[in-house]
Amino acid sequence: QVQLVESGGGLVQAGGSLRLSCAASGRTSGSVGMGWFRQAPGKEREFAASIDGSGGTTNYAPSVKGRFTVSRDNAKNTLYLQMNNLKPEDTALHYCAVCKYDTACYSSTSYNYWGQGTQVTVSS
Repeated sequence: QVQLVESGGGLVQAGGSLRLSCAASGRTSGSVGMGWFRQAPGKEREFAASIDGSGGTTNYAPSVKGRFTVSRDNAKNTLYLQMNNLKPEDTALHYCAVCKYDTACYSSTSYNYWGQGTQVTVSS
C-alpha cells in the first residue's frame, strides 16, 4: 500500500503562483511514474501533469503546459507541482497519484494509488 498526502493548495489571485507537494509513504518506489490530476466543481477529473520514475520525462495537459512544472525528489518520496500564472479556470481539487508503470502516465486508469487532494482556488 502507498499513502499520498497533498499540501500547498490555497487561495491566490490570478497571475499568482502556488507549489503543491505530495508526500508518499508506505511501499513507495522511485521506479514508477507519478502524476497530478484535478477536478473542478461539476466537472470530471482531468489529467494535469505527470513524470516518470527517474524524473527525466514529463507530460502536460495543453491547458497547463508552459505554466506548470512537475518534478520529484525520490530521496524524499515527494512529488511537486509548481504552478505559475494561475488562472480562475485552474480552480479545482488537485490530486496526486502513483502510476502502475515507469512512464509519465496520462490515463487515470494507469494509476492505482490516489491522494485525498488539496484545493486550489484562483480569484479573478
